[in-house]
Amino acid sequence: MNPLKLTYRHHVLPGDVSAVKEMAESTGFFYDFEIPVAVELVEDALIDGEHSPYKFLFAEVDGKPVSYTCYGHIMGTEAGYDLFWIITHNDYRGQGIGKIILEETHRLIKELGGKYVIAETSGLEKYTPTRKFYLNFGYKLEAEIRDYYKDGDSKAVFIYRF
Repeated sequence: MNPLKLTYRHHVLPGDVSAVKEMAESTGFFYDFEIPVAVELVEDALIDGEHSPYKFLFAEVDGKPVSYTCYGHIMGTEAGYDLFWIITHNDYRGQGIGKIILEETHRLIKELGGKYVIAETSGLEKYTPTRKFYLNFGYKLEAEIRDYYKDGDSKAVFIYRF
């Protein structure tokens, strides 16, 4: 089901630097120091091109990026992948785009020979919907590290196996 007529793009464009920043800021979920990290990965991918260790999938509506994932092979593993980022612009949340783009990301990872995906998120109350999203998608909570991000903010580590 693709009610918004989403189109996908796998390559990074210069405009994605500001698009990713806007998407991340729109959610209200990320610490101020996290957003530049998301932007930096896009900038690095622009510089490194096809040699970048970061893979991207952008979902667009009428040519405008509204959601994206950033993922990559976990160095030192045979077939493990990290899901570094999955963000949907706040204006488009609640329409199933996150599920759609994650399904497509999983398809791409399997195509690359991936056997599992690791996703991490915060243990704060406001991230309850994010944790439920992963669980509902079939991810399993593999570990929780207390006070990881800061005192009172744990890291929840999820795994999805193909």
